[in-house]
Amino acid sequence: MNVIVTGAASGIGRAAAERFLREGCRVWGYDLRPGAIEHPCYTHVICDVRDREIPVPPDAEILINSAGTLEERDAIDVNLSGTIRFTERVLPSPTLRSVLFIASASARNGAEFPLYVASKAGIVGYMKNLALRAAPRGICCNSLSPGGVVTPANRHILEDEKLYRAVLDETLLGKWCSAEEIADWAYFLTAVNRSMTGEDLLIDNGEMLKSNFIW
Repeated sequence: MNVIVTGAASGIGRAAAERFLREGCRVWGYDLRPGAIEHPCYTHVICDVRDREIPVPPDAEILINSAGTLEERDAIDVNLSGTIRFTERVLPSPTLRSVLFIASASARNGAEFPLYVASKAGIVGYMKNLALRAAPRGICCNSLSPGGVVTPANRHILEDEKLYRAVLDETLLGKWCSAEEIADWAYFLTAVNRSMTGEDLLIDNGEMLKSNFIW
């Protein structure tokens, strides 16, 4: 399979690229930063998803949209507008069969900075719109909404014992996901799944469900 992964230099994007490479796929990774993967079937493209002219392979079968930023000033422009623009460039591929977006649990509970939340909620809405438009071609479009994930972007929490303990206590399972676990979900939803489309899956270790019942 020919796979495109944005945000492939680190975190979930890199884990997803490596997951598909292990399955024998040809992977194109896109990121602002240089590639960190050395593999004969991997091609790295340094670019910004906001760019209007980005080279994409004409025979892509799977698209994983993982590129994003936590910076409020760029959240809408990168996470939402950039992702939409990049996806629409890949959409004409006649071989495309699955598109996946990495959204966020904050799109459901609003527990992040305002523009970041809005950008991720917008991604879920756009995913559903794309699912409607792409269905006649048999293309499945879904999104994953992770809660806490162990990635370099969350280093400030991971390296602070008090903060890390606090966030783990907010989950039912007492842990965060690894980037590799999210990559496994990404592989299943795009390479295996053939019947689910227009859905957003919450992967948050039970954080959204956790509550204190008072009687």
